[in-house]
Amino acid sequence: MRGADTHKAIETVWRLESPRLIGALVRVVRDLDLAEELAQDALVAALERWPVDGVPDNPGAWLMTAARHRGIDQLRRRKLIERKHAVLGADPDGEAFAMPDLDALDDDIGDDLLRLIFAACHPALSPEAQVALTLRLLGGLSTAEIARAFLQSEPTVAQRIVRAKRTLAEKGVAFEVPRGEERAARLPAVLGTLYLIFNEGYAATAGEDLLRPALCEEALRLARTLAALMPREAEAQGLLALLELQASRQRARTDADGRPVLLPEQNRALWDRLAIRRGLDALARAERLGGALGPYALQAAIAACHARARRYGDTDWPRIAALYALLARVAPSPVVELNRAVAVAVAEGPAAGLAVVEALRGEPALAHYHLLPAVRGDLLDKLGRHAEAGAEFERAAALAGNARERQLMLERAARCRPGAAG
Repeated sequence: MRGADTHKAIETVWRLESPRLIGALVRVVRDLDLAEELAQDALVAALERWPVDGVPDNPGAWLMTAARHRGIDQLRRRKLIERKHAVLGADPDGEAFAMPDLDALDDDIGDDLLRLIFAACHPALSPEAQVALTLRLLGGLSTAEIARAFLQSEPTVAQRIVRAKRTLAEKGVAFEVPRGEERAARLPAVLGTLYLIFNEGYAATAGEDLLRPALCEEALRLARTLAALMPREAEAQGLLALLELQASRQRARTDADGRPVLLPEQNRALWDRLAIRRGLDALARAERLGGALGPYALQAAIAACHARARRYGDTDWPRIAALYALLARVAPSPVVELNRAVAVAVAEGPAAGLAVVEALRGEPALAHYHLLPAVRGDLLDKLGRHAEAGAEFERAAALAGNARERQLMLERAARCRPGAAG
């Protein structure tokens, strides 16, 4: 493999491995900027060597080794070798580089990535900054992807991330694992981070593919670790339930060519029944812990309505609409209200759903959100207002960052034109 193919492979490996690499490096050097710098240096080394030598069998281990060697060089140049020597485990000649004794770190989390997410969600940062920083460093998401997830501009999110890193540096924050009440206080930001990482994998905001399974799998792995670490936290169980239930539908969400398959047309035989059982069990645990009205448990309860229905026509849409109404009170947001509109449309008819959508058309947060015109176009189409529907689908296509979603919207717009075949 040479040239462009090698560079594409490096890009893929970097996206998958950089969060773990940064997480492991922070645990060693206890310095976020240095860890990120070392990871970038390892990437540069890969860009230099892999086109010549080929992609190694274990690219993650190769990157970690390269980062360690760069760390030794950095410390030598900065004359910090004596102060960092014990942490980096290198002798003055740089002949060895050993990880510290993990037992000595007195850490019960046991996962580098989850450990760093907790550490980055420091109370010195606003909740928005906590989530943005951890998504950027650890979720493998670009600034543009985070901006879309927050329904905010890319410069705003970029500035938020820069300020967050500056704040941590100015306060000399040590990337240690919080415990007790401090850990519980950081839990909402950690849950929010895992939720957004999964969502980006489940419905990618940009790129050629609708799904990014690696992100979903990583978020699920971390959610399972977190639920086991904090078994008495209802919302940790609620989030796990939600992710398991959503992930159960992945195989049915695209066809053989990668095109989106909408919920009514999905082959439910492809849904993962084991994942559904795991999700329902986690939801039951959340409810037993008194978390039935938590925002993640409520979303899991909505997903459970779909999971329990063997056919689309069996879905309890009135209950879903009622659950969205509860969610809108517990965690109000324009996106929740848009989802409620979809449920109301199925439960009470497209005119009722359209009334909810019309109230959202002036919502600033949804001004560039492609699903608002997509939903409005769908409801207008069902009401026989095809010309208006076509215009909305075209607007949704123009706003969509994902190529698959854009193509779906253009196809729906074409079917709304006069004389188009149904």
